[in-house]
Amino acid sequence: MTQKLFSPRRLALAGAALLLCTTAAFAQTGPSPARQAIEARKAVFTLIGSNCRALGDVVKGTTAFDAADVQKRAHRIAFLSTFLNESFPDVSNVGEPDTKTKAEAWTNHAEFAKKIKDFQDHANALVQVSATETSVSDAFKASFTSLAGDCKGCHEDFRVK
Repeated sequence: MTQKLFSPRRLALAGAALLLCTTAAFAQTGPSPARQAIEARKAVFTLIGSNCRALGDVVKGTTAFDAADVQKRAHRIAFLSTFLNESFPDVSNVGEPDTKTKAEAWTNHAEFAKKIKDFQDHANALVQVSATETSVSDAFKASFTSLAGDCKGCHEDFRVK
């Protein structure tokens, strides 16, 4: 009995094998765990930065105080700050040019974690202050200034200039 070279069964098996090999090849070409962590971290900081800049404009007086918008942005910053604890896995300690985070974020992790905690605390305080303020009050300015100071302090100690 002779077998057909291109029988439906053989074509199906060959197709399945090709699909499996192609899927495996594509899976291996995806971003590395380090790249995924760095990109996620950059996204979080981009969003925090855009919301902080908007609040900074309110504090400077270049944008009018809108209580609903201020509260929304304060809540966003506080929420996004919760991602920071997970944004610096060891695998993402790769240095420049891939990341501007200094190695000290990992080697001096206790200090780095304290700075993140301070930022989170000040973000939550800003949420509280923004819930009661109807203008750019001294309390709002002080709360925002504390938060901005956290950013500056962390950048000075743990970010490549």
